[in-house]
Amino acid sequence: MGYRSLDSHTAVDYVKSLDLFPQDATLEGSEVGDGNLNLVFKIRDTQGGKSVIIKQALPYLRCAGESWPLDLHRTILEANVFEIQNKLAPGLVPKLYHKDEELSLLIMEDLSHLGVMRPGTLEMRKYPRFADHISTFMANTLFYTSDLYMDPYEKKAMVKKFMNPELCKITEDLICSDPYYDSEQNNINPPLRPYLEQVFWKKKALRLEATKYKYAFLTEAQSLVHGDLHTGSIFASEEETKVFDPEFAYYGPAAFDSGLLTGNILINYISWDGKDNPVEKIQDYRNYLITTINDLYTLFDQKFVANWDKDATDVMATVSGYQEFYMRKLFVDTIAFAAMVMIRRVHGLAHNIDVDGIEDQERRKDVQISILEIAEELMMYRESFSTIHDVTSFVKARIF
Repeated sequence: MGYRSLDSHTAVDYVKSLDLFPQDATLEGSEVGDGNLNLVFKIRDTQGGKSVIIKQALPYLRCAGESWPLDLHRTILEANVFEIQNKLAPGLVPKLYHKDEELSLLIMEDLSHLGVMRPGTLEMRKYPRFADHISTFMANTLFYTSDLYMDPYEKKAMVKKFMNPELCKITEDLICSDPYYDSEQNNINPPLRPYLEQVFWKKKALRLEATKYKYAFLTEAQSLVHGDLHTGSIFASEEETKVFDPEFAYYGPAAFDSGLLTGNILINYISWDGKDNPVEKIQDYRNYLITTINDLYTLFDQKFVANWDKDATDVMATVSGYQEFYMRKLFVDTIAFAAMVMIRRVHGLAHNIDVDGIEDQERRKDVQISILEIAEELMMYRESFSTIHDVTSFVKARIF
């Protein structure tokens, strides 16, 4: 029959054709997604309580319409990523139940008993196991898909299998290019425009450093990265953490994942300057965020090195000094990619609600300028930081 987009009724019919529920189950479906790239449905057994999630690729970018077509294969790529992540980080990603190449859809575990982390951070929720869980996810998925561990023939086959040019192009434009000039795709808070025109877009040195990392994104096939790892792609509670939405996955710099996540948490940290919560509550939550960033990167570094010491297969990976060189570069690159995502979330096409939720445009502008200035300093002086604590101490000194 070929590709056809589902609705809540045809999604139920589709699930009934599979062996996921008892034959006599009464199923109901509802559309639950609001993203730009996909249709998402929840299918529930009204009697037994079991439910699953269907995710189907759209043939275009929703926010841009049919003028921005997309390859439908990306959902199958995502399903293939889930299969690998479930092996390398079991319990930290949704279970995959089914994939259909013709309809470009996957069916996975329903995680609606958890909340998406980003709205939780806007309510100052704390996630005590997050740093431990996500550091394990990153250390395992990034080490065990790299040349440090994989057979070189198998790794090169994986690079080919996970070529993802259309979604990578979105990143190349929206993160690595558009924010550094007056692109028509940028989404600019009107009071911010004078600062961008008179100050930010004239920063040639910053543009050069961003260009270096654009080409790192283009050329460094280091690990199978999630590609869009931030608090909006993580379900969490006090006890559980689940990473979802790996549709931007491809073989790229390992630091892209650690950098995107770090940058998004820093945006939340800075955003409280534009909000009217009690000062003591803001300070307490900011302390939690700083501790989270410190713990997250420290544990990630430790676990990645432990994987290396235990399971590295290439004899040259054991040469004295190489591990230190590799981990230093990973750290510095993490800072750079954190800076780039902070910048893109200010005036690129897609923002964070952390800042856009500040209704007063002038107050929002002030927060946005703070983010841009801190991001610039992180990028320009990234080599001067020795540890993640140095990074967070720098941010704390600027925003207090």
